[in-house]
Amino acid sequence: MKEMEDTKKSYENIPIPAELSKRVQLEIEKANANQKRKAIHIQRRRILMKKTAIAATAAVVLLTTGLNTSQTFAQELGGIPVVGSIARVLTFRSYETEKTDIKTSVDIPTIEMISTELDGLEKGVNKEIYAFCEQYAEEAQARAEEYRQAFLETGGTEEEWAAHDIKIKVWYDVKAFTGDYLSIAVMGTDSWSNASADAKYYTFDAKAGKWLTLSDVLDGDLKSAEENIRSQIVQKEKETGMNFWDEDWGGLTEDAKFYVNAAGNPVIVFAPYEIAPGAAGQQEFEIIK
Repeated sequence: MKEMEDTKKSYENIPIPAELSKRVQLEIEKANANQKRKAIHIQRRRILMKKTAIAATAAVVLLTTGLNTSQTFAQELGGIPVVGSIARVLTFRSYETEKTDIKTSVDIPTIEMISTELDGLEKGVNKEIYAFCEQYAEEAQARAEEYRQAFLETGGTEEEWAAHDIKIKVWYDVKAFTGDYLSIAVMGTDSWSNASADAKYYTFDAKAGKWLTLSDVLDGDLKSAEENIRSQIVQKEKETGMNFWDEDWGGLTEDAKFYVNAAGNPVIVFAPYEIAPGAAGQQEFEIIK
């Protein structure tokens, strides 16, 4: 027993070489450093996860806010502007074609009534919009083909024809997107002929739950609106030096094209050559209420 105790004491009293002591200390320091790095890594990962969660939450808030407050934001995300939770506009059909160097681009909208009380109100309008878009594209293609044939028959070459870069476009534009109105324009244009441009306009009153006529938005007073337009023409002539054809204009009628802008004011639209030279393009007159 005494021998064992003596042996134990001798073992405990063995001096540790200085080199070994340094190595042990170094390993201890390494272990501590690794522990610190691990702790820092865990802490950073927790912070990153927290920031990611905050960013994700912010993105959801931004998305929701954008959809509820910005027309452009809503259109860019899904092309689904919503008016007063009653109606919205979606792209029903979109396609592009190219034939004999004639490029055609078509975007056909459809209007959807969200409110079950108004179910079916949009069906007639959607059929009309679809027919207009398809018909314009077909007729514009036919016009361009006739133009191409005449061009080639009078000495033009295929290369020269291709350089014309003929484009046919059918698309839509949401003119007003408010809690009261949905006003949409559906348009068709040919890049080589302003005279063949055409457009249709539709304005839905969310409060009244109906499609509006020009008499509706002008409270039946077309005469006052006509006088307003004529006074605006005089002002435009002074500003631009361009002569309008208002003397040949028969006056404002119920079938005049119009839309309602974001301010809730009706805007009367005249196609190129209708009331001014074609170079002046489409002419619009806002009737401020």
